[in-house]
Amino acid sequence: MFDRLSAYAPQALAVLRIVAGLLFLLHGTQKLLGFPATEMSPPLMSLFGAAGLIELVTGVLIIIGFFTRPAAFIASGTMAVAYWMVHAPNSLFPTNNGGDAPILFCFVFLYLVFAGPGAWSVNKR
Repeated sequence: MFDRLSAYAPQALAVLRIVAGLLFLLHGTQKLLGFPATEMSPPLMSLFGAAGLIELVTGVLIIIGFFTRPAAFIASGTMAVAYWMVHAPNSLFPTNNGGDAPILFCFVFLYLVFAGPGAWSVNKR
C-alpha cells in the first residue's frame, strides 16, 4: 500500500514547499506591511526589518518554486540565526522560548535545499 504513495512524493514535496513558503511569507508581510495585524513594525534597516525582507522575498520564491534551493538555503540560515539570537537566550528549550516555528522552518527549508522544489514549480529539477 505505501509503495503506491511513493508515486506522489514530488507532489507531496511541492505541497510542503508551498505551505511552508506561504507561512514564511506571512511572517514577512506581518513585519513589513503590518498584515496580518500586529504590534510589530520594525524599521527596514534593522535586524528584524532585514529578516522581514528575507522572509518576504524567499517566501515568494519558495512558493512559486523559482530558485528554490538558494532561497531555501538563505531562509534556513535566517531561521537558525533567529533561533539562536532571539529565542535561545530566553531558554534552550523551544517549547519554553517560542522557538518552535524557527526550528521547523530551518529544517524544512534545509530539506528543500537538498530535495529541490518537487512538482508544480517554475524551475523543474
